[in-house]
Amino acid sequence: MHVRRMMCAVICTALAAPSILFGQAQSAPAAQAPAASAPAQYSPSDSMGALLSLTEMEVVSAAEAMPADKYDFVPTTGEFKTVRTFGQQVQHLAQANYQLLAASGVPGAVDPKTLDSLKTKDELVKALKESYTYAHAVVNALTADNAFNSVPKLPPNWKITRTSDVAFMIMHTMDHYGQMCVYLRMNGIIPPASRPQQGSM
Repeated sequence: MHVRRMMCAVICTALAAPSILFGQAQSAPAAQAPAASAPAQYSPSDSMGALLSLTEMEVVSAAEAMPADKYDFVPTTGEFKTVRTFGQQVQHLAQANYQLLAASGVPGAVDPKTLDSLKTKDELVKALKESYTYAHAVVNALTADNAFNSVPKLPPNWKITRTSDVAFMIMHTMDHYGQMCVYLRMNGIIPPASRPQQGSM
C-alpha cells in the first residue's frame, strides 16, 4: 500500500511538472521584460546641424542644377513682375544667411552688400556655399547653456533665441527654395532632391 502511494505521488508530480514549468515560462518574460528605453537625446548643435545640412543639400543642389545661361531666367507667364531672377534668388539666400545669423555674434560673417556685384553662376554658387559654411559655424556654437539665450540685436517682440534664429534662417531658405524649384521645373529640370532615388520606396 505504501509503495502504491509512493508511485501515485511520483506519477502525479510527473504529470503536473509540464503545467508548472509552462506557467513559469509564461510569467518569466513579464518578470524579465526590460524597461522601455528612454528617447535619444541630442545636443542643440547636433539637432539643428542635421536640419541645416538637409536644407543646404536641397538648396545647393538646386542652384547647381540650373544651367549658367538660365541664371537670368524669370517667369513671364502669370503675375511675376519685379520678381527675382533665378540667380538673384541664389544671391538673396547667400546674403540673407549672413544677415540673419550675424546677430549671433559668431565671427566669420560677411557683409551682405559685398555680394551685390556677383552675377555668374560660379560666383553665386560659391557665395551660397560659403554662407552655409558660416551657418554651420553658428550652429556648432550652440550649447545646452546658450541655445535659448536671446539675440539682442533683433526686435524684442520676435523673442528670438540663438536656436530660433537658426530655425528662422532655415524657414526663410525653404521659402525661396520653393521658388527655385518652380523656376527649374519651368525649364524642364527636376530639382535633384525631388528625383527618384535608387532603392527608394
